[in-house]
Amino acid sequence: MFDKKQFLKEINAKNPHQPEFIQAVEEVVGSLSQFLNDNPKYTDAKILERMCEPDRVVSFRVSWVDDEGKVQVNRGYRVQFNNAIGPYKGGLRFHPSVNLSILKFLGFEQIFKNSLTGLSMGGGKGGSDFDPHGKSDAEVMKFCQAFMSELYKYIGADVDVPAGDIGVGAREIGFMFGQYKRVTGRFEGVLTGKGLGWGGSAIRTEATGYGLIYFVEEMLKQAGEQLKGKEILVSGSGNVAQHAIEKAIAKGAKVLTVSDSDGYIYDNEGINEDKLKFIKELKNVNRGRIHEYAEKFKVQYFEGKKPWGEKADIALPCATENEIFAEDANSLVKNGVKLVAEGANMPSTAEAIEVYREKEILFAPGKASNAGGVAVSGLEMSQNSQRLSMSDDEVDKKLAEIMADIHAKCYKHGLKNGVVDYVDGANIAGFQKVADAMLAQGVI
Repeated sequence: MFDKKQFLKEINAKNPHQPEFIQAVEEVVGSLSQFLNDNPKYTDAKILERMCEPDRVVSFRVSWVDDEGKVQVNRGYRVQFNNAIGPYKGGLRFHPSVNLSILKFLGFEQIFKNSLTGLSMGGGKGGSDFDPHGKSDAEVMKFCQAFMSELYKYIGADVDVPAGDIGVGAREIGFMFGQYKRVTGRFEGVLTGKGLGWGGSAIRTEATGYGLIYFVEEMLKQAGEQLKGKEILVSGSGNVAQHAIEKAIAKGAKVLTVSDSDGYIYDNEGINEDKLKFIKELKNVNRGRIHEYAEKFKVQYFEGKKPWGEKADIALPCATENEIFAEDANSLVKNGVKLVAEGANMPSTAEAIEVYREKEILFAPGKASNAGGVAVSGLEMSQNSQRLSMSDDEVDKKLAEIMADIHAKCYKHGLKNGVVDYVDGANIAGFQKVADAMLAQGVI
């Protein structure tokens, strides 16, 4: 018999001061309790206990010299969580908030997310408390080279294949790949998110945002509705938000908001292609703030606020973890939102998810709805292994198929008494594949 209370007590004792990781584990355990009791082979082999303990955690110093000739010191990490179904796979995050709890939460989530894609990828995550914002290209290059000079010892095309995440885009991936190549002498698919001319995949930049919309379409289709004509609230204005907006516009939806850490804008007329082009240039080139959108297009700007109090049909949180609390979830319900799908990783708190359940809001957790990014990373790994490349249309079609398949798995495992719980569905489906592989491979 699986004792949920005792299990969580032990997890808390083993992982003090790691609230994000504990939150991620609690969500999964909540979904799996009955499933584990129905399938004692997993509890007998302590599969979940083993899954909650990373295979290894690597922490290291990163020393580099800034443009003023001053020595700077940051901390680097790689959490290699589980490789039962394939090489460790997960992004690198460069942000001042990076710590072990956040990386363990992200790495743990990655196990289930990667399993859901159906591709051969294990779970991992890494990064540093380095902040690339405000740094020159030369400083970013020096940091990336110093970071990779230690990380290279622990990764490889068949061992661990990092990707980008917050603070790690094409520039950072390029600098790290160059350093990996220099210190190892090997040109191999050790990183994903590479440039198209040197091993990258088409649609990789767009994949998470596009995949989010494909998943939402599947949810609506199952409910007998369509995306066209729906009004959408989006948080964030980075890569995921931009491409979710792009695909939503193409599908005939109306996006009303975008945000950054300073506040959000509300555009009653909806964000069109020209306005989205401005957002991309503002954020990707000029590193500007979203209030500049309000000034240019004469729309409302709400400083220090989140967009969850506006009326809409759908909410897509695409900013960061824990951005929707219970009060925000209640505001969404009050303002007519019927569907919430996560573009970011764990943006809804446990209390917010309970509100969704109580009010019967269709809710897609990030491990399912934002899996498009890692899915295309997996396709990039395959292309690298074969020394081949796929066209934009081929990758986009494959992405849509993978997201539809993820939805089908979540629906199958989450359907109870005519109601689908996508959280339970994602956790059970993701767990079972990895758990079966762990059973087959013995106690290791």
